[in-house]
Amino acid sequence: MAKRGNGLGGTPVEIPRKGRPNTWGVRTPQHLNKATGKNERYWIGREYRTKTEAAKALRQWHTDHDAGTVAVRSDMTLGGWLDKWLGTHRKEGTTLAGYESKIRLHIKPHIGAVKLNEVTDDTLDDLYRLLETAPCPTNAGKPLGKKSVRHVHNILSGALGAAVIKKLIPSNPAKTANPPTQREIKGQEQKYPTLDDADTARFLAAVWEPCGNSKCGPSHHCLRDAPLWTFIAVTGCRRSEALGLRWEDVHWDSGAIDLQWVVVEEGNTFRHRPLTKDGDDAASIYVDQAVMSVLKRQRERQQEERAGLGPAWNDHDLVFARDGFKLFKTGRAGGPQDPEKVSARWRTLRNRLGLPEDFRIHDLRHSHVTNALEAGENPVEVSANVRHHSPGYTMARYGHSRKDGARKLAASNASRVGLSALV
Repeated sequence: MAKRGNGLGGTPVEIPRKGRPNTWGVRTPQHLNKATGKNERYWIGREYRTKTEAAKALRQWHTDHDAGTVAVRSDMTLGGWLDKWLGTHRKEGTTLAGYESKIRLHIKPHIGAVKLNEVTDDTLDDLYRLLETAPCPTNAGKPLGKKSVRHVHNILSGALGAAVIKKLIPSNPAKTANPPTQREIKGQEQKYPTLDDADTARFLAAVWEPCGNSKCGPSHHCLRDAPLWTFIAVTGCRRSEALGLRWEDVHWDSGAIDLQWVVVEEGNTFRHRPLTKDGDDAASIYVDQAVMSVLKRQRERQQEERAGLGPAWNDHDLVFARDGFKLFKTGRAGGPQDPEKVSARWRTLRNRLGLPEDFRIHDLRHSHVTNALEAGENPVEVSANVRHHSPGYTMARYGHSRKDGARKLAASNASRVGLSALV
């Protein structure tokens, strides 16, 4: 047999042992380590009983290496790989910001120092159980909810799957891990409060009334925000969609509004960007002329303010733009509002109106959908006007609260089969 060239393969060698029989060892051929970018070779094993066993192990290594199932020998940690993976991830800024916070707060502190090629499904299972039971400083001292833990699992699954593609690890341990199930997540879902039609009518009347604060006046935020709260309550728009709405997307004659832009939070900042949620980048909704009247009133007030601020107004064509209230000397109005400051003003309004403490801006949207379904509106139209991806999702998410409809259906079923005549 011809001799192999240097670095092309290993040859089993006998290893002397003191006080016990000699063993056989074999090394890999010289090959590129994708993790370090260097050529290397290492011992496959040194405890084989016979030369035949060592040669067999070498053949198996060649087979596994060609199939891409050999784990790369590297000191790269899971935390290091997550940083590298996140830095090359092609996702929206809001998505990346969510990934970054989960990695920084819930993954790295616990298993970030574990070597990438030593992460197992047991490693991940231990992490999930820890997050579900240990107090979390970022969650008011309570353990993470099952939905958040599942999100952590999804991030790890994506990152480890990318490591498999790069041949840094032979397989994805997240595939055999045991994160919270969808049933467990659903069982833990919080039931948020909603307003019925009568409550909504009282809410709309109240937001147009002065708050009575000693500093209250025509320019106070209690009245400046009234068009925004009204628009969200009667259209079911998300906060981000309302803040991103542009005047050019309001079609006055037809009553149509194109939702093409949103204002979203990204880490500690925010930005105005095109709408890409659920792949729907050109969503249109239709509103009553009464809503258009609210928007016309908002435009008139905004035009008056623009005239008063002059150069301090940097026009972005936004319907609910940042106005001149408490504008710093170096600040400029006309741009997008900070979503967190909007939420802070909402909490002030919520307290003033005596709404439940856990009632969020988003619950105006929940109320809008729930009331439309309970009124017997077409689920297809309801779903389309709130930009759900399907009517099935709308019914599954909100249909459970249609108590009156369920009672009518039960009464109708009993009547059709003549049940009342039997009792």
